[in-house]
Amino acid sequence: MLHNTGEDASVLVVDDVDVNIMILEEILKDEYHVATASNGRKALAYLRSVAVLPKIILLDLMMPEMTGRELFDILKADEALRRIPVVFITAENDSEDELLAAGAVDFINKPFVPRRVKLRIRNQVALKNYSDNLEQMVAEKTAEATATLDNALQGLANVIEHRDLESGEHVKRTQLYVQALCACLINTHSPYEQELRKLDPPTIVKAMALHDVGKIAIPDRILLKPGRLDDEEFAIMKTHTIRGKEIIGELGDVNSSLYLRHCEDICYGHHERYDGKGYPQGLRGNNIPLAARIASLADVYDALVCARVYKAALPYEEAIVIVKEGRGTQFDPVLTDSVVQIRNQFREIAQQH
Repeated sequence: MLHNTGEDASVLVVDDVDVNIMILEEILKDEYHVATASNGRKALAYLRSVAVLPKIILLDLMMPEMTGRELFDILKADEALRRIPVVFITAENDSEDELLAAGAVDFINKPFVPRRVKLRIRNQVALKNYSDNLEQMVAEKTAEATATLDNALQGLANVIEHRDLESGEHVKRTQLYVQALCACLINTHSPYEQELRKLDPPTIVKAMALHDVGKIAIPDRILLKPGRLDDEEFAIMKTHTIRGKEIIGELGDVNSSLYLRHCEDICYGHHERYDGKGYPQGLRGNNIPLAARIASLADVYDALVCARVYKAALPYEEAIVIVKEGRGTQFDPVLTDSVVQIRNQFREIAQQH
């Protein structure tokens, strides 16, 4: 049987002895909403269905169907439930040392002493409230810092847009290509599905906006030249990958931010080739970060189908032929096959943006 004296229980009592539940409810009812469960299975069902989790769980060790220790182990393995403090209801022969080592926060001994029970629960609830408030403050500060970083990175992208008239729409299109390609790789259960899920496609899409941020360091005479670059100029243009990596590195620790890591990987690696003949590092195959391999296809496709000062736009089908010819040499074979599969989506993006 499960009983709840209020909509949002702040204490969950789990015990198969009705008298114990009645005593604890009577002790705690003036200060807390109390929910009760007669065994571990019912308690677990309650925790997984309730809108607001309790502040604390009072848990008896010996119960039918699921013991208190079995429930405790399940709670500690569950990301959503592991932070709820557990106070064990113990008898004289129970091993408190073992339970403390496993993560219990306190104990209530039988027979219950009302004042002692109140003080122990009050202390643990106060600690939980303090912990929750601290976590909320950290989350707010993290969100604020992330927003500030996003604004800074978008500002850098805007600088490039003003310097290079092609970059503004180019950035939007490449982000949409990346979004479509990531969705295809996941929805078709490609070999990269699980890796891509961990990398968080929306973050890759956001990072794609900065793929050419290193061009801020390229002189106007080269960046805006109305024609093909000579060898010396092209060597300078290629340094935008290195400068992009440096700029991202100056914004924060790339090892502590997935966003910055994707920004760095894309800035530094979107001109690498699958066969190792790209730049700046000459990386080969899967040594090129997946985000950079995806960015490379998006960037090249857009360059093919859009007019530039030094070339006319190619027909969409001709661009796809060139992409297919680069399979296994310039481009990752799996990614290439996916682009071919969704070529109509790529065409629509290019036409609409």
